[in-house]
Amino acid sequence: MSAALATIDLEAFRRNVRLLVDLVAPSEVMLAVKADAYGHGVLPMSLAALEAGATALAVLEVGAGLELRAAGVTVPLFAWLHGTATDFRAAAENHIDVGVSAVWQLEAIAESGAEVPARVHLKIDTGLSRNGASVEDWPKLVATALHLESQGFLEVYGAWSHLADASVADDEIALAKFTVAVEVATSLGARFSKLHLAASSAGIRMPAARFDYVRFGIAAFGISPFDDVDGRGLGLEAPMTLSAPVLSVHELGAGPASIAGLDVDLDEPATVALLAIGYGDGVQAPAVERAEVLLGGERRRIIALGADRMLVDADDVAASPGDRVVLFGSAERGEPTAEEWAGHADSIGDEVVVSVSPRVERVYV
Repeated sequence: MSAALATIDLEAFRRNVRLLVDLVAPSEVMLAVKADAYGHGVLPMSLAALEAGATALAVLEVGAGLELRAAGVTVPLFAWLHGTATDFRAAAENHIDVGVSAVWQLEAIAESGAEVPARVHLKIDTGLSRNGASVEDWPKLVATALHLESQGFLEVYGAWSHLADASVADDEIALAKFTVAVEVATSLGARFSKLHLAASSAGIRMPAARFDYVRFGIAAFGISPFDDVDGRGLGLEAPMTLSAPVLSVHELGAGPASIAGLDVDLDEPATVALLAIGYGDGVQAPAVERAEVLLGGERRRIIALGADRMLVDADDVAASPGDRVVLFGSAERGEPTAEEWAGHADSIGDEVVVSVSPRVERVYV
């Protein structure tokens, strides 16, 4: 276990979820908790989301849904990333809804031997090209699903898609494609109980795309899905704070030096602090030339990065072993944010928080 800590503020997360729930009402929020809830911990974040008003959870894979069922979670769960080894029988018998993009998935559901019908959401590709049936294949997908429904293998429960979120115009085109696909399916006899298209971006800025569920993901974790405004500007707060202790403080002269395997070559004398965190803990190496940490209440530059150690500038700062240094956290407290780190790494905030290693202990407050 690393000495670094990822402290998760559950109430900040609940506030985010409540804000999003209120924003899209009367549509419901299906909270996406994929990738271990974006690195925050799937079970505690799922429970907190439900406490704050989410009514369903999107888990990506059936296995993650089974873990939540085993932990006692009873709300609707939705899984949509399937391979040939996906256990569709377990999904059906544990009441995990499955997103279906292809006829072979419907056939696998029918052949699974489940004792109860699987509840399926049929997916049309509206332009993201991640998965989903093409316009040409959509009628066959719907017809096959309806045939298997008549035989008792499944229930055609929903229709859904993903938006590319490339531009407002692209999303409007995708919305139109989705609407047409639903009309085609209805003409073939489908009667959908739930429609869902929007995730964080369209959920916030495109009311017409909200339908029955909005699948909020990264926005609930305080990170903006937009380029023109950060999470704080949307009224959201990042619940994760990544911090590490100071191990030692060193006075260095100008020139080359090595501390704990980290080599530096200073132009002038400096005081540096050695931290117990590195890229093995998920620190974004491409960001370190521009990123800062919060040490002694001040933003300080990073001097060197290793697998599990980091050197930072400690000139004119009262730093002592054991002091905790924040790499990223809440803008409300003046800390660097995951979104800032993402900008420095030419990445996205999702990647910064998901990359925090499992060896970093999660502490919930």
